[in-house]
Formats: sequence, structure tokens, C-alpha cells
Amino acid sequence: MKESEGIERFTRPELRGFRGYSACKSPEVIGKRLNIPPSKVVKLDANENNYGPSPRVALALEKYNGYHIYPDAAQTELRELLSGYTGMPAEQIVVGAGSDQLIDLIVKLFVAPDDEIINMVPSFAMYRFYADLNGAKTVEIPRDKNFHIDTTAVKKAVTARTKLVFLANPNNPTGTMTTRKDVLELLETGLPVVVDEAYYEFTGESAIPLIAEHSNLMVLRTFSKWSGLAGLRVGYGIFPIRIANYLHSIRDPYNVNVGALVAVLASFQDMDYLMGNIKKIIAERERLFKELGGIEWLKPYPSKSNFILCDVLKGKAKDLQQTFEDRGILVRYYAELRLSNCLRFSVGKPEEDDILIAALKEIGR
Repeated sequence: MKESEGIERFTRPELRGFRGYSACKSPEVIGKRLNIPPSKVVKLDANENNYGPSPRVALALEKYNGYHIYPDAAQTELRELLSGYTGMPAEQIVVGAGSDQLIDLIVKLFVAPDDEIINMVPSFAMYRFYADLNGAKTVEIPRDKNFHIDTTAVKKAVTARTKLVFLANPNNPTGTMTTRKDVLELLETGLPVVVDEAYYEFTGESAIPLIAEHSNLMVLRTFSKWSGLAGLRVGYGIFPIRIANYLHSIRDPYNVNVGALVAVLASFQDMDYLMGNIKKIIAERERLFKELGGIEWLKPYPSKSNFILCDVLKGKAKDLQQTFEDRGILVRYYAELRLSNCLRFSVGKPEEDDILIAALKEIGR
């Protein structure tokens, strides 16, 4: 029996060519290939917080003795803490295993097969990932040359099958902020609008105050970037209360593991430390931007996040990314057309960025 006549014939036909998400490589894999310790790999490709979590996190995880018990399915304590942090009622907050899981749940809730979502590209790849996975169509609206959105084009693209609009703000991978005026224009369409604020702590600007007057607004955030908990996968969203109730009903009952919950609670007890690291990253971002701007074959774009996107004006970005990897420096390359000759550099610690800058200058000789 041919393979196509075996078990594969029972799979969903539309997923047989599914591309998946191009995830970043781990320091362990690169370290093994280069025969160097993983700690020597300079990881600047995934917008992680290289300062790591609060020291209290490790202590809390060590002391915790309830790993054999399922976590609170209602997320009660965590939602109360997030209520205090965001100023929004706990009843409107849903927590997920990273904001990625919440994106998946939102798509499942609103979008049926052959429905449409609107995405302003280039942007976060997971919006299309979950649309494709759920059988929906992604309508891509190009951003302008400086990566600002075109609200007029968005409005023209709306059809009877449009069910969601996704907006990363600031945008990933460009670091661009969308103005309050443009956010309001999207909300005025009446469509459900998801504003993804994964990098909120680096900007201090939020759409949350608009929720009171716009029942079609949903805001997502994460602990991966600002609090250094990317490996534990915790994100949350603020929703209209009826939508929050729907999401609670369709999410996994124990979707956030107890280790992640313990880490988040410990993080909230050390906010001064974490916010101090945010200030360091912002200051380092400005220094790195200036350094990158001084390299004649790079064009860095202003960023409000913890990364900087650059056009590569000489040579091929993909080749350059591989050259960096061969030196134990991980940076992000994108194969999509608009970014095909761009690299994105996460903002690391000063000593890590110094290694990056020195490599750039040496390679460009």
C-alpha cells in the first residue's frame, strides 16, 4: 500500500502542505555544531530578555512543593494580580500559555473555515499561522515604506467574510508604533480588533483605555519579553466580558502550568528589579541603533521594542545571517518578500551587542 493510501488519507487535505512556523534555533543546537558551550552563543534572534527573570523566580520555583497538584483552573489569584497591574476587572482577563495560545483561541472563536482575517504585513507570523491552521484566509494589507499601516486599504479590504483584524503594536518585526488615531479608525469598522501589545512595557502606550468605549477591542500581552519568562509561556488578554467567558469555556482547563504561575507571582513581587532591566534595555536599544546607523551598508529602522530591524544595503541578508551563526551569533532573517534582505537584531546586554557590532564591522571590511 502506498503511503498516500495509508494513514495519511485520513488527515485534513488542506494541512498536507502546511508550512508551520520558522522558529529560532537554540543555543544548545548551535553550540554543539560549533563545538562551543551554549553559554558562549550570543542569542539575538528571538526578542528575549537576556537579563532573564527576577532572581526571586528561581527561589520561588525551588521552594514550591505543589507540582503534583493541578493549577487553579479559574486562574483566580493571577487574574486578580493582573487586574491590579492593568486597571481592568479580573472578569475581563484570560491567561494563556503565551499570548500565542490566546491568538489561537480567538481565531477558533471568531473564524470559521473560509472566513477572513486582516493582517497588516509585514507583521507577527503567528496570525497567519493560526488562520491557516483553522482553515481561514489571511488578507494581507501591505504597510508603507516606513512600515506604518494603511487604514484606508484595510477598510476597502473588508468583506462579509471578514471576522478579525490583527494589529501588533508596536509591530514585530519592525518595531513601528501605530498611532491612537489609526487604532480608532480600525475600531470604527465595527470588526473585532486584536491589538497585540507584546512589547507594551518598552513603550508605555496602550489601547486598554479604549476598551471602555469600544466593545470590539481585545488587547493581548505577554510575560515573555519584559519579565524574562519566555521559556515558561505565559500571556494574557483583556476582553469584553462575554468574549472572556467564551474563551474560558473553550480553553484547556489547566492551560498555564504551575511553574509558570509561580514565576509570574514572584515577578510581581520584584517589579522594581524588572523595570530597572527594561530601562537598561531601552537605553541599550538607543545605543545599538546609533551604532548600526554608523555602518554604511545597514539601514536601521526606529524601534519602540527590544529589537531593531535593518535593511541590508550590500550583499545578501541570508548569507550574512549564516555568517553570524557560524561565529556563534544568532540573528533573525525573514524569507518573505518585503523583508528578504533584512535582518532583525534583538537588543542584548551591552557586552553581547559589542560582539555583534564588532562582527558587523569586521564582516563589512
